[in-house]
Amino acid sequence: MQHTRHVAVNMPMILRVTGQLLLVEAAFMLLPLIVCLLRGEHDFQAFAISLAMMAGAGALLGFLVKPRNRVMRRRDGLLLASVAWVVFSIFGMVPFMLCDTPLNASEAFFETMSGFTTTGATVIRDVEQCSHGVLLWRALTQWIGGLGIIIFTLTFIPALNNSGSLIMFHAEATGITHDKLGARIARTAKLLWGLYIIFTIVLVVLLCLGPMSVFDSVCQGFTAISTGGFSTHNDSIAAFNSPYIKVVLTTFMFIGGVSFGLIITSIKSRRLVFWANDVFRTYVVMILVFYVAVVAAIVGRGYFTGWESVTIDPIFHIISAVTSTGFSEGDWEGWGTIVLTLTFFMMYVGACAGSTTGGLKVDRLLFLIKNLKLVVQRYVRPRLMRSVSINDQIVDSSRATDIIAFITIYTILIVIGGVVLVYQGFPIVDAFFSSFSCVSNNGLGAGVTGITGSYDFLSSSGKWVMSLLMLAGRLEIMTLLALLMPSFWKH
Repeated sequence: MQHTRHVAVNMPMILRVTGQLLLVEAAFMLLPLIVCLLRGEHDFQAFAISLAMMAGAGALLGFLVKPRNRVMRRRDGLLLASVAWVVFSIFGMVPFMLCDTPLNASEAFFETMSGFTTTGATVIRDVEQCSHGVLLWRALTQWIGGLGIIIFTLTFIPALNNSGSLIMFHAEATGITHDKLGARIARTAKLLWGLYIIFTIVLVVLLCLGPMSVFDSVCQGFTAISTGGFSTHNDSIAAFNSPYIKVVLTTFMFIGGVSFGLIITSIKSRRLVFWANDVFRTYVVMILVFYVAVVAAIVGRGYFTGWESVTIDPIFHIISAVTSTGFSEGDWEGWGTIVLTLTFFMMYVGACAGSTTGGLKVDRLLFLIKNLKLVVQRYVRPRLMRSVSINDQIVDSSRATDIIAFITIYTILIVIGGVVLVYQGFPIVDAFFSSFSCVSNNGLGAGVTGITGSYDFLSSSGKWVMSLLMLAGRLEIMTLLALLMPSFWKH
């Protein structure tokens, strides 16, 4: 009788899938290459070299590696979920290093990781000097990373539809609540990406109807629905000076902050189920509360300059911050320390689970609030037998422990990042705001990293540290921490 030897991780299968992922990335890179050729930009060489490297490495791993066992288990899924983002960023950074406005290795990796994790922090001080190909590639990295690299892969590799794929799916489908969209992960992934593509097309068309070129509409459309925030202009959305553009982008940033599973459930059931969802209601109420507070601060500081300054501008800033998009519009830092403090909190919390956004997620905040209420009630009535539930689903003790652990580590990482930047000479507020931006995948800057600045002030080591924090935030920390445990690598 033959016995199958079990190993800690199925490395041949992980390498094979990584190769297939690189082929997917190479296919996406054809788009900026074509744009460069059509516009006669010299950067086509940078993309041609990068594409050849990706396709070559992808073909070697994807076709020459022949794993005996094609089943991916839990640990295989966790490892691949981390490896995919790093490999995508390593190969995706090459055009930034070879283009006519080159970045060094630490800058290029930071920019690419910021793109794929939809953080939106940039080290490029003058993006308007970049070629159209580079600008499109920046936007594409965020669009690809919006729903997730692994979720995209699960759409086209049905062989991964097993327990390992379930782990990979939940490593990217953020938050603690996930709507059951179907029995098979591949089917779920297709539904998510189909909806994502439809939203993108509608958004691009609407932007084209305003004072945006087709190219700007495509790039801004990619980075808005993915809640990424990269722009084609140094002044971000303020460069277009259009209330119409801000309203359209605000609408779709808001949609990007809603659980895509909830949207699909509503479509399939043919009835609006949003307001019956605890997390969605909290998301909306939270935005309204922030809006009232920010408007009060604007009026109180004398920044009222017309109806737009107390309607479109504050709601644009709030949605941009809470959905971790990070689009900048105007001098919001001048609205006062109250707004800055509120923005900290908005970035910290984020939007709904299962959306394209970063941050803590509203469902975890809702758990904290309900759990605190329950603790107080038990203090008065010790024999009270009640549990915390979200959307009529009880959060058991194991899940509650996971949530509290996540929140603790999430906060610790923000503090570590802030301390690192302070040690490197950043002003303390700017340092912790920048760390917030990276861990929460927000990208919104303040002070030296604000609308007129960038993250190029960081030292090389600072850029690598912030890149790691962006990855940790996107994979919601636990995936990376699991890889650091010695037991992960044991049989």
